[in-house]
Amino acid sequence: MKNVSGRKSDVLDCQWLQQLHTYGLLEGAFRPPEQVCALRAYLRQRDNLIRYASSHIQHMQKALRQMNLLLDNVVSNITGKTGMLIIRAIVAGERDSEKLAQHRDYRCKRSVETIAKSLEGHYRDEHLFSLSQAVELYDIYQEKLCACDRAIEQQINTFDTLADPTNLPPAKNKYKQGNALAFDVRTQLYRITGVDLTRIDGIDETTALKILSETGTDMSRWKTEKHFASWLGLSPGNKISGGKVLNTKTKPSANRAAAALRMAAFTLANSKSALGAFYRRQRTRLGAPKAITATAHKLARLIYSMLEHGTEYVDQGQNYYEQQYRERVVKNLRKRAAQFGFELISNSPAEDAFAVQETVS
Repeated sequence: MKNVSGRKSDVLDCQWLQQLHTYGLLEGAFRPPEQVCALRAYLRQRDNLIRYASSHIQHMQKALRQMNLLLDNVVSNITGKTGMLIIRAIVAGERDSEKLAQHRDYRCKRSVETIAKSLEGHYRDEHLFSLSQAVELYDIYQEKLCACDRAIEQQINTFDTLADPTNLPPAKNKYKQGNALAFDVRTQLYRITGVDLTRIDGIDETTALKILSETGTDMSRWKTEKHFASWLGLSPGNKISGGKVLNTKTKPSANRAAAALRMAAFTLANSKSALGAFYRRQRTRLGAPKAITATAHKLARLIYSMLEHGTEYVDQGQNYYEQQYRERVVKNLRKRAAQFGFELISNSPAEDAFAVQETVS
């Protein structure tokens, strides 16, 4: 509707929509193909299962705290290998803190003695009952997650093959995040898209799959990358009245793909890549919320370009970005100095300081 010119601000939306529909100027809203809609439903169900399981993790932690068992102080994640072995041993009837600490994994930073001191508490029947039920419910949701992963894999196998997975280069990061899917997502994504979206800094295989389940793989549904970013709700607003810009905020949106891109942008805070340098500079200028949106907008344009044109992403590094930024600043300074009758020259080739000298008129 916004692409049709001639609308006055004092016309009711219903009247304007009726008039546009009468002339056949309205286009249908975006809806992915049924194949993508099924994948989207599976992934949304998986997100619900993870959210339900996380509530029972909180129940386990609360029951342990009520018994003065400070397990979360000595392990980074109570649902990790060490934490779950200790919790299952407690549910099974073990009460000796020294024996419980022996379940420590060799990768755990805390020593056996430190873990044993944190497991000296009072075991009350009502709290043990709550802990055992929370563990049972957590295990049930983990089984449902495995079943959901199998359904997602079967659905992805129905997509057409666009590239040979054997040509996929090695992964940049071999670290598996928590709640990762139980199959090789990266290989499947490369097979159905022909590009490796995980080469983009901040985009892991789970994020890439979540975005594609909302948008699909056919980028021709949007005319340009700007239309794609606007559909995601990541483009600046254009609230203008009488030639005066009233507001440039992005429109409120519940788009799940945009939320995934914002989360990916947030992870670039300490990245040594060009995207990380871009995020940090925008955060200094605009603040964190706007910087996250701006970086998410850049990520969306990169994904559109890769899927539409089949290009590969190559990171130039933060040094390249800083050099490009420096050249832009110097160019603008020279232009600004020339407007005031000055000339900008370098103070030293090895330094970044500049001096301004007045030109002879």
